[in-house]
Amino acid sequence: MSLAVEYKQLIAEVPPKVIHTEEENRLYIEKIEDLNARWNDLSQAERDLYDTLCVLVEDFEKKSYQIRAASPIEVIRELMAANGLRQKDLVGIFETASVASEVLKGKRDLTTDHIRRLGKRFNVSPAVFLQ
Repeated sequence: MSLAVEYKQLIAEVPPKVIHTEEENRLYIEKIEDLNARWNDLSQAERDLYDTLCVLVEDFEKKSYQIRAASPIEVIRELMAANGLRQKDLVGIFETASVASEVLKGKRDLTTDHIRRLGKRFNVSPAVFLQ
């Protein structure tokens, strides 16, 4: 079966359109999850439908859900948790354990050196630590 014919059959089952409701969003997410679970066995037409549905869901969610930007301290705490680190593990980034404590409690601001070292330590852009 040609890619065009298969894709036409797929969109007949799940017609891609701009999402306007939570229900439509949920239905598309369910289809995305179904396709994702079978990813290695998908045809090119199914992968194309997957990509299309992802774009539509992303567009709806950007318009519908306002996400507050994380503070630099929240970013540090999340990275620490993701990497199984404790405050004492950041002494190489901050001058002392007390400086690390003060920064994490919000009593002291991050310096440009802290930001540079945090970016290098966690292999992320230093920009994530700017407010």
